[in-house]
Amino acid sequence: MTPETHDLQQYLKSTPVIDAQHPDIVGTARDITSDTQSDVDQASRLFEWVRDTIPHSWDIQTRVVTCTASDVLARKTGICMAKSHLLAALCRSVGIAAGFVYQRFKRDLDEPEFGLHGLNGIYLASLDRWIRVDPRGNKPGVNAQFSLDEEQLAFPPDPAKGERIIETIFVDPDPAVVDFLQTTPDLLEGWENLPEQLQHTV
Repeated sequence: MTPETHDLQQYLKSTPVIDAQHPDIVGTARDITSDTQSDVDQASRLFEWVRDTIPHSWDIQTRVVTCTASDVLARKTGICMAKSHLLAALCRSVGIAAGFVYQRFKRDLDEPEFGLHGLNGIYLASLDRWIRVDPRGNKPGVNAQFSLDEEQLAFPPDPAKGERIIETIFVDPDPAVVDFLQTTPDLLEGWENLPEQLQHTV
């Protein structure tokens, strides 16, 4: 993994989409991490909370589409990319640098289409290193975990199928992702239009 910039302050900023200073984001993060002792404990707790408490919108077959971190929190659902927005905001609100990583995956083995999958890069200052985590949400066949040793993602990429993880840790969500989340009124009808390519320069 390679950060887009080595200026960690960029990975702590609050933005209109990653609204880390929203009162509900700040309060939720503090509640989740109130009894933690280290940034590793804080990051692990926040990751597991987003993974397990906020259901993936497709898994529950809701038509709701969320984008901003506070909207994901308020409406209690999001697709993988929206959930990564929430996790980044929660981390940033407690002083943990967090960014965005994307994976190109095969949507259907019988079809040629690819899609983007959203993950997070989290910087653990106590260890002076970045780790990659996938807050998508587990289900049968999907078992993403917080790990400092062996990365465990929801969908391990298969290069033989053309799948890959883009190794850059971006400061901001990709514009194509934000545009999809902000302009899609109905997830079930818009699911086939998930972005396939980043607008970010890699």
